[in-house]
Amino acid sequence: MNIQRSVVIWCRVLVLPVLLQVGISSAQDHRHSKRTHICAEPTPQAMCNASNTCESPSAPCRIDVKRTDYGASATPALPGAKSNAPICVKAGTIVTWHSASKNTGFTVDFGPSSPFDPAGAIIGGSDRSVSVTAKKEGCYKYSVGACDTDAIYGMCAEGTAELILIGAGTQAPQ
Repeated sequence: MNIQRSVVIWCRVLVLPVLLQVGISSAQDHRHSKRTHICAEPTPQAMCNASNTCESPSAPCRIDVKRTDYGASATPALPGAKSNAPICVKAGTIVTWHSASKNTGFTVDFGPSSPFDPAGAIIGGSDRSVSVTAKKEGCYKYSVGACDTDAIYGMCAEGTAELILIGAGTQAPQ
């Protein structure tokens, strides 16, 4: 009887937490699989419209990078734009990354295939805007990081977003 009781207790101690962890992981995977990545779509440029497209070669597209409560965000200066929502940029447009938040440094990284000239990570801050020119058409995932130098706890954070670079002759749907 004692051996049987010991086996039951050990099963509860060892097996139950493993089963719970597998169930939690499965639920998280299912939740993340529902999240749509525009760049995974067959024609990501189809989601570009007047409300999410920077297309003026004569005026820079300004994107504000900031530290939020739960991460970092990039928000274009377009009416009704949402943080870390996909942004469409027309080729040839100058994109100015900046931070309107005081005492904030940022990094925007497209990895090895940057759509901008000059290529490479974009590093700036509230006292240093960085302008780059949109060059290579395509859909790009990027990471954004921001650090608040006045914060004591959780000073830096990161986030991810997507950018679609459309051809200079392409009209953004209305």
